[in-house]
Amino acid sequence: MARIVMKFGGTSVANLDRIRAVAAIVRREVDAGHSVAVVVSAMAGETNRLIELCEEAGPPAPALDARYVEHDAVVSTGEQVTSGLLALVLQNLGYRARSWQGWQIPLKTSSAHGRARISEIEDTMLGDAIDQGEVAVVSGFQGISPQGRIATLGRGGSDTSAVALAAAVKADRCDIYTDVDGVYTTDPRITKQARRIDRISYEEMLEMASVGAKVLQTRSVELAMAYKVPLRVLSSFDPPDAPGSGTLICDEEDIVEQNIVTAVTPDLNEATVTVHAIPDEPGRAAAIFTSLADAGVNIDMIVQSASREPGFANLSFTTKEADLDRAVEVLNGVKSEVGFNALQSDRNVAKISVIGVGMKSHAGVAATMFQTLANKGINIQNISTSEIKISVLIDSDAAEYAVRALHEAYGLDKAK
Repeated sequence: MARIVMKFGGTSVANLDRIRAVAAIVRREVDAGHSVAVVVSAMAGETNRLIELCEEAGPPAPALDARYVEHDAVVSTGEQVTSGLLALVLQNLGYRARSWQGWQIPLKTSSAHGRARISEIEDTMLGDAIDQGEVAVVSGFQGISPQGRIATLGRGGSDTSAVALAAAVKADRCDIYTDVDGVYTTDPRITKQARRIDRISYEEMLEMASVGAKVLQTRSVELAMAYKVPLRVLSSFDPPDAPGSGTLICDEEDIVEQNIVTAVTPDLNEATVTVHAIPDEPGRAAAIFTSLADAGVNIDMIVQSASREPGFANLSFTTKEADLDRAVEVLNGVKSEVGFNALQSDRNVAKISVIGVGMKSHAGVAATMFQTLANKGINIQNISTSEIKISVLIDSDAAEYAVRALHEAYGLDKAK
């Protein structure tokens, strides 16, 4: 039989009744003869509560770094509670189950507390345990740093934990259970015509995750693609054996027929910054983006254009709305070094992306996008592309209208 890693998110384990429902899903896989490891998140809202407690306690003086070490010690307890409760429920159902913390596996990480990256997983103990009939219930989101302290992986880290464990134990698949029944062609809250996708490639899912789709965390998809771990996205609120349920994320070669465009993905959490009248000479852009990188501000779409003043240029870029104030503060701090004239920022923007591996072999995808938006009177501010993605920046007030129009233009409204 197969080795399976199952991951359940916060809404799936929100209370004891939901944890009992999760146990019923797990027992079906165990009763089928599979070796099972389960990765759990904290109960819905629990991580936020623990973060608030840390913020109320305040940073210890004088070393700010110490705050993040203890912060991780606190916020990781949410997953530990859930893993213990699920193990208890499974034991009461007659199964041999135990909880595992990240340090017990051990799941080794970097020292970047709050945003640590996985460096190594020793799979012998966990793999042997599940092959001997134990249901291993693992606390997601956490590992152990080189200094022997608990380190957390950042928001969405339980997805990353699950995929990493699946790769380490060479699992046949990793099932991600959440509150949606799969990956959709667009956000169903925007259009009722959104359809669940049966199969999607790693590359497409990675692009979707990177431009705002909330179904899976970007790092988890990167790991799955690197180690060829088949992922299934399923709803913990539906029967796990429901016919045709869920979305399989797999190699492009495992998808019989590729759509030209697979999905239209909106990201409404964007902001834009324009730096006006920068001296048009080498090193100025480097100074801007180095300062932003040092401050941990992620940059996406970049456009440089000529200024009205000869010998000067304007530079625009997008960042997450939550990072906008920090970006403006950083740039004002290097104004004299860079030599720009003024800054302009705008939160009233949205990024709309069309994604599909079929773009590699079909022409006209960009033309359809631009013509559709033009026909609807929607102005494009910025454009960025990859081999399988085209993204445009538009006014946020037009975002939902644009998504519906593009979804229809690429034939995604039509049932297959």
